[in-house]
Amino acid sequence: MATIIVPKDFSPVEDAEYIKKACLGWGTDEKAIISILGHRNSFQRKLIRLAYEEIYQEDLIIQLQSELSGDFERAISLWTLEAADRDAVLTNEALQKTTPDYRVIIEVSCVKSPEELLALKRAYRFRYKHSLEEDVASHFSGDIRKVLVALVSAYRYDGHEIDEKVAHLEADVLHDDIYTKAFNHDELIRILSTRTKSQLMATFNYYKDKYGTSITKGLLSDPTDQYLAAFRMAIRCIRDPKKYFAKVLRNAVNKEDTDEDALSRVIVTRAERDLQEIKELYFKRNSNSLEAAVESETSGDYKAFLLVLLGEENNN
Repeated sequence: MATIIVPKDFSPVEDAEYIKKACLGWGTDEKAIISILGHRNSFQRKLIRLAYEEIYQEDLIIQLQSELSGDFERAISLWTLEAADRDAVLTNEALQKTTPDYRVIIEVSCVKSPEELLALKRAYRFRYKHSLEEDVASHFSGDIRKVLVALVSAYRYDGHEIDEKVAHLEADVLHDDIYTKAFNHDELIRILSTRTKSQLMATFNYYKDKYGTSITKGLLSDPTDQYLAAFRMAIRCIRDPKKYFAKVLRNAVNKEDTDEDALSRVIVTRAERDLQEIKELYFKRNSNSLEAAVESETSGDYKAFLLVLLGEENNN
């Protein structure tokens, strides 16, 4: 369930004019920008952006980037982008880090539907003039490159049919490879990257029933191994993405220095989808609300904007 609160009636032209007005003068009216964009869904934001460009012959996002700064600017710019384009930006940012962040690559590969992943790859190619597969391959090496390229290249069937015989067989294959520590075996990558999510869930469940432990625990042989960490993350994203995102948020706010990139990424990308359920899982695990964590770990306009996306208003 989404967390944002949107009006039933709105005028994209009026919104575009209000945003322009908020950007004029000696100081930008950040509260006005939050009150508009923070309460508009993806379709409405698209119409506002089109209206803004038609009226003022300039891109709304470029205008926002010139007027705002820091984590607030980044979060609201990501929010204003269309979903596929936003995912393209996020994946490219992850690849351009000094140490490329494989976590974002796995998230988009394993949480998105086949059509969403395809749209992301098209948007990425249009924006950066490279394929996502090409850039992933050029920024990673060794075994982790094999699994990441396989995941971003996949186009899974999206049906819910399950072949129990295959699930049993492949659970045994996974167990044999894990037991013998043949972690770089091509069969592991093939199963993880080509089977439907429903089929993989059946395989993971059968693995636990037969061997008395979850498959992710079997992949804890070397907690510092990036390749094994990538495998565990992919399995968690496929098995329970909401639980996975709740953990990402917990880790983001529990760091000595808050991980604003991860915090923004999850809240912005899930606010129109399942952030309400993620909030509930977060509360069950932490006995503290996500809103309270955002209140204590962020500040200023950035905090106000995140709280609006969470369905709360910051009265400070």
